[in-house]
Amino acid sequence: MKSVKECNGLPVGNAVIEFSGTDHNGNEILLSDLLKKGKLVVVFYRGQWCPICMPHLRKLQEDLKKIEDKGASLIIITPEKQENIKKTILKTSITVPIIYDKNYKIMKQFDVAFIPSKGLRFMYNTMLRANLKNAQSDDSQTLPVPATFIIDTDGKVIWRHFNRDYKKRSKIKELLNQL
Repeated sequence: MKSVKECNGLPVGNAVIEFSGTDHNGNEILLSDLLKKGKLVVVFYRGQWCPICMPHLRKLQEDLKKIEDKGASLIIITPEKQENIKKTILKTSITVPIIYDKNYKIMKQFDVAFIPSKGLRFMYNTMLRANLKNAQSDDSQTLPVPATFIIDTDGKVIWRHFNRDYKKRSKIKELLNQL
């Protein structure tokens, strides 16, 4: 698996290969089904333990109507298992599908999957109580760069916010301007 410095994120103009995942309600979600409805905003987040992710997801929920008014939908992707996704929902009141990315297949396609340094893993697991080895599909402790992508109805990336600095997240104004 890559380090965060080796992740580059899927470039604008690239096609996204069909993917599917199970949402927090156990429903199978297909990319192609979502794109039939319009553009799709895809947000990757680390987990319910992340003090930067939770406010970002809350802000997306607050502005969800603005995204939908632009004819787009929103999905959220995480490496965390269902029980932790439920914690995210409680903390954020998010109403859109949150997909559990088992084995990091979606994260890898978008080139956002990486293994944090040993020091960061220690901090996440002790100070933030992430419990990464048990919270995800394996014990690799893989995380996503918390990136945001907009996919057009033809399946191509038309915009992205990709920053290896986990504190820098997409802003709703930027997102809406691109939709």
